[in-house]
Amino acid sequence: MAEKRGSLSINSENIFPIIKKWLYSDHDIFYRELISNGCDAITKLKKLEMMGEYEYPAGVKKDIHIIVNPEEKTLKFIDTGLGMTAAEVEEYINQIAFSGATDFIEKYKDKANDDQIIGHFGLGFYSAFMVADEVHIDTLSYQKDAVAVHWECDGGTEFSMTDGNRTEVGTEITLFLNEDCLEFCNEYKAREVIRKYCSFMPYEIYLEKANAPEEFETIDPEDKREDDVVVETVEEEKEIPGEDGAEPTKEKVTKLKIKKRPVPLNDTHPLWAKHPNDCTKEEYIEFYRKVFSDYKEPLFWIHLNMDYPFNMKGILYFPKINMEYESIEGTIKLYNNQVFIADNIKEVIPEFLLLLKGVIDCPDLPLNVSRSALQNDGFVTKISEYITKKVADKLSGMCKTNKENYEKYWDDISPFIKFGCLKDDKFCEKMTDYILFKNLDGKYLTLPECLEVKKVDPDDAENKASVTDAETGEKVEAEVVDADTDTTEGDAEEKKEKIVYYVTDLVQQSQYVNMFKKAGMDAVVLPDKIDQPFVSQLESKNEGIKFARIDADLTDTFKEENSKEDEEELTKKSEEIAEIFKKAVKNENITVKLEKLKNEDIASMITVSEESRRMQDMMKMYAMPGMDMGMMGMGKEGETLILNANNKLVSYVLDHKEAENVDIICEQLYDLALIQQSPLQPEAMTKFIERSNKIMMLLTK
Repeated sequence: MAEKRGSLSINSENIFPIIKKWLYSDHDIFYRELISNGCDAITKLKKLEMMGEYEYPAGVKKDIHIIVNPEEKTLKFIDTGLGMTAAEVEEYINQIAFSGATDFIEKYKDKANDDQIIGHFGLGFYSAFMVADEVHIDTLSYQKDAVAVHWECDGGTEFSMTDGNRTEVGTEITLFLNEDCLEFCNEYKAREVIRKYCSFMPYEIYLEKANAPEEFETIDPEDKREDDVVVETVEEEKEIPGEDGAEPTKEKVTKLKIKKRPVPLNDTHPLWAKHPNDCTKEEYIEFYRKVFSDYKEPLFWIHLNMDYPFNMKGILYFPKINMEYESIEGTIKLYNNQVFIADNIKEVIPEFLLLLKGVIDCPDLPLNVSRSALQNDGFVTKISEYITKKVADKLSGMCKTNKENYEKYWDDISPFIKFGCLKDDKFCEKMTDYILFKNLDGKYLTLPECLEVKKVDPDDAENKASVTDAETGEKVEAEVVDADTDTTEGDAEEKKEKIVYYVTDLVQQSQYVNMFKKAGMDAVVLPDKIDQPFVSQLESKNEGIKFARIDADLTDTFKEENSKEDEEELTKKSEEIAEIFKKAVKNENITVKLEKLKNEDIASMITVSEESRRMQDMMKMYAMPGMDMGMMGMGKEGETLILNANNKLVSYVLDHKEAENVDIICEQLYDLALIQQSPLQPEAMTKFIERSNKIMMLLTK
């Protein structure tokens, strides 16, 4: 072919400045683009080979070679793909699908987000010009009687194209680096960048340094491969340990000295591409440590393997997190056909699962031309929903089949699972029966277990019928009820509100905890801030279920049974002692109630209605701490001071209303009741200490 010269078919001579400045946010990404182009070329030739249209010559491997040459300031990218003819170079290289260049420049000249600059113009190859002053292409097509092509461009719009001298099918791209980018022809820098972007590309990638001294290694003769180049045969002495304390002996062994075998920089068969049944626990942990440089063992993982309605594979890890010292933000690495796209993509992960670490490989994701970011698309939402479902399935499955391990993980993951329930109704529906609550004895219970609801055995076919959910269309199991059974009593029981008592602070609420334990009652521990909105949601989605803190009300379990006459007497005395206490503590807003408690040692305690407390918590959340609950008819924060009529101190107050020290006793009983619920305010604590000292002095008289 005679030498041909011409101009690139573009509508602006400013194309290369645009490419150099705006094509990608990271200049090192040209490695990914050129290597992935080489992988694409090999894949295409493999398909032709499968179709019988081509056969790879013996000894030719399907791989990519990168050669760095610091002396000549060049980089070479060599593939054994299908190559290009002169006509294909004209089509794919010389004609840049670039329309409206003037508008493009004007529109994006001040654009802040580099990843969004390029639209859909297919400029991957031209990323080379971000770092190179000149680029050469030497290529030979797989087609019969094809002629090798040599192409050159010096970074302007002019190119030259002639017959080339390449003899092997494939393409060699040579970059002559500019002075600002010479770091990329450093062997160690090249190795770092290739591992960053190309660790899992589908074909082996080798890195060489031009003119580097040859390296050798020694192997056993039986380990020799066909492609090994033997330099010489050597004999070495091997020491053999003696038996039963005898002296070791030496024996000569034959070794082969060969040219050092090249080691690929990538893993062509990443763990996520394998079937979950073919992966071991050790492999999952090793992969996690390798990819995320986290040497703590992950809690557990979820292997994604989906072919329909979209193609997606990946592995998601729940990491072990130190909530006090570490960031809880995870990392999701995104790949497209094993090509690295982004180091942390958040669009495909639900907000409540951002603690996850993992990799996702999804060829169907809508990427921008630079492959560095996701475009807004409903497809992304579908992937997010799928991941949410897989997480819910994994957690519920663990709870059903391996609850012991599930319990070990629960404290680490519970805040995120509860947050997920608040954010996603579908996730909440799937997880409601698998949320764990820790009781006063430290035992983990599910919500049905807390309510003492008999769970249906999924394997019990005799007591179940298969029905179809009207909304989802999925089959669900339902208990079979005998038509002759009288269910009136059971229905009435079901409609009755079921209360789950809870504790927020085991130390602060210890008196109430002890009362519950003594009475044979149980409660669950809910210490986190997220627990309050979470239980509210559970109540709204599960009719007949109510959560109440153990100090919310005084249940009949703790009271003595009273006759009607006793109740009337208690009411009368309640009014009397209420006046005494209001006067003593100088607070007319407190509600005082006299009760006969079974435990005579308890003198006073505070109860706060559940509704009032939640209202107060909401006010604090919305920066309204100063609102007076008394204005809403609830007293001070809905407080009720309970006094035990069976306690001697309370009886003394009733019998000695005008005694000298009654006020001191009332104040002390009130503060003691408050302390059981929450810490005293600084001023109140000071008065409490002074009063306690005064009381002790009275005891000395």
